[in-house]
Amino acid sequence: MTRAIYPATFDPITLGHVDIATRAAALFSELIVAVYDRPLKNLLFSPEERWQMTYDALAHLPNVRVERYIGLTVEFARQQKATVIVRGLRVLSDFEWEFQLALTNRNLAPDIDTVCLMTSQEYSFLSSSVVKEIAFAGGDVTALVPSHVTQALRTKIRELGGDGDNKVKLVSLRD
Repeated sequence: MTRAIYPATFDPITLGHVDIATRAAALFSELIVAVYDRPLKNLLFSPEERWQMTYDALAHLPNVRVERYIGLTVEFARQQKATVIVRGLRVLSDFEWEFQLALTNRNLAPDIDTVCLMTSQEYSFLSSSVVKEIAFAGGDVTALVPSHVTQALRTKIRELGGDGDNKVKLVSLRD
């Protein structure tokens, strides 16, 4: 039985994330989708909101559970008795970041491997940051995220006063 984790901030979860999670769930006995609680970037949604959206998006996958975590990803993997970290690759620049991250994690935890899955072609341009920028500009994100996320984005934008001008910085080191 191989248990894997798929960590990210999921701010918000996109169809690209769902694609990677679905494919990883087919490869591993159990997949824990790990919603990182305190990343070093500005977030639109609270940890609870991100967890709920992710949970709802992946509820159809029987061998997937969604958890929140803080701290080092490899420590969370050890706590969960996972031996694999799943990451998604969209474009060439993702490879450089993920390669560095995988080597760092390997140095910290030689017993945990990283497996990178190439995104499906239709999602290769997609990131949470792109989704948020489109939504804040009034664009249609229905083909990019699960339907409940579309509604959550609309609600959040209304709560922030329409366009969210100067209230949310859409800065990302990596989604």
